[in-house]
Amino acid sequence: MENLAVNASFWRGRRVLVTGHTGFKGAWLSLWLSGMGAKVMGFAQPAQTHPNLFQLARVGESIASVIGDINDHAALDAAFAAHMPEVVFHLAAQALVRASYEDPVSTFAVNVGGVVSLLDAVRRCPSVSAVVIVTSDKCYDNKESIWGYRETDRLGGLDPYSASKGCAEIAAHSMRRSFFKPFVTTGHDARIATVRAGNVIGGGDWAQNRLVPDVVRGCLGAAGEVRLRSPGAVRPWQHVLDPLAAYLMIGEMLAIRTQGIDDCWNIGPEPHDNRTVRDVADAVIAGFGVGRIISEAVSSGPHEANLLALDCTKAKLRLGWKPRLSFNDCVGLTVDWYSAWHKGIDMASFTRAQIDGFQNESVTDEITPTTSRSA
Repeated sequence: MENLAVNASFWRGRRVLVTGHTGFKGAWLSLWLSGMGAKVMGFAQPAQTHPNLFQLARVGESIASVIGDINDHAALDAAFAAHMPEVVFHLAAQALVRASYEDPVSTFAVNVGGVVSLLDAVRRCPSVSAVVIVTSDKCYDNKESIWGYRETDRLGGLDPYSASKGCAEIAAHSMRRSFFKPFVTTGHDARIATVRAGNVIGGGDWAQNRLVPDVVRGCLGAAGEVRLRSPGAVRPWQHVLDPLAAYLMIGEMLAIRTQGIDDCWNIGPEPHDNRTVRDVADAVIAGFGVGRIISEAVSSGPHEANLLALDCTKAKLRLGWKPRLSFNDCVGLTVDWYSAWHKGIDMASFTRAQIDGFQNESVTDEITPTTSRSA
């Protein structure tokens, strides 16, 4: 099938709720939706890092922003009642493996309880026709297999974050089968899908203990020193715009009742673009033209998987989706963004320009950087 593009006309004037809109992926998605003319409401906790993409890209100027806890049922119901969304994207989450070791209770409460709270609120809002729930590639019971995991593989996870994402998938499946059509004839009309994306990079991420933000801080710091935790670990890296395009396509298909979309979907790069942590760090440093790796000792911290890959055949065959950005594209766009920020460029305009460039190009090789990659 042809690699389908995001249909901007579908989103024009459509009421959309994005949970987690103050986070990295949520801010990119909210900006993309508002740029297509959607009427967006965001519901999330305040941004957790400073600086952050939500503020730098002035996302709050183009959407209605509600600050609240995903497990505050009254606040969530009020947001649904005020906006009456047609499509919901659920990205609110505790998204860091190491933070899940520090606070497992909050991690499970947000990542599992948040899914149940969200879908329970949807049940009381008749306007909703489609829900896209974002989980993670780490939802699988990872046996360090060289083969990519398929959607039918066993869910699991050793660390609290990974386990919470496996639980989130189970919770979403249970809620869907218990309260929504077509599984319950008298259930709510909304169609629900879960999406399991790989490791996402891109401009505007400042989370602690996450590879690209750590490398950027090292490269642009006074010493120019980059320390790597697990240089040999392999992950399915992808630029944030590729999975977001898949989320938007799935949301549209759910809303127009395309058959077979209310399911679970892997969204990741082509297998040859799975790379090691060291590969990513080297590429980012080369892009900036500054920085050096001074330590690459194997992590002595809590357990994190060494090898993880996704098999995205199902999405390619049944959705007509495939990643558009190569590994070099991903790194190039990411370095461009942080370089522009470092130079004091207006990041609202710059971020929108990257979205427009991605959306308007039909050939991956034509997606070119918009600034010099020198910091």
